[in-house]
Amino acid sequence: MRGAGRTLLLLVATALAVPAALAQATTPPTAEATLEGFSMTPANGGFLRLDKQTGAVSFCTVEGGQADCRAGPDERAALEKEVAELNRENAELKAGRGPSQNQSGASALPKEEEFERAMSFAERFIRRMVRVLKEESAGDRI
Repeated sequence: MRGAGRTLLLLVATALAVPAALAQATTPPTAEATLEGFSMTPANGGFLRLDKQTGAVSFCTVEGGQADCRAGPDERAALEKEVAELNRENAELKAGRGPSQNQSGASALPKEEEFERAMSFAERFIRRMVRVLKEESAGDRI
């Protein structure tokens, strides 16, 4: 229940902080402090830090003169997902499966039969187009 209460607190604080940050652009600051690109609003046990460019909200506490800011649960999950994806890609690259290979590890190049089949189609297409062009030019001469 403690985690759910904290999440609810962060959601309520975020809902209060966003309109306050938007209002800050038109009114002078009162209980809010502003640093370059950030807006900070007092909250129970600390303050909320709003990144004005990304919209990311962090809950911050101050202990011993040092601010300790933690991202909200949604942002943290997104960051953890991105880190996991980057770790997976890194492991694949280290295993020697470079960008020329697909997810299953197979080469992205076609097999010999596939190549020959594609070349056969291309050859037939070109021959047919040459024949059509010859017939068109012969028809113009008559």
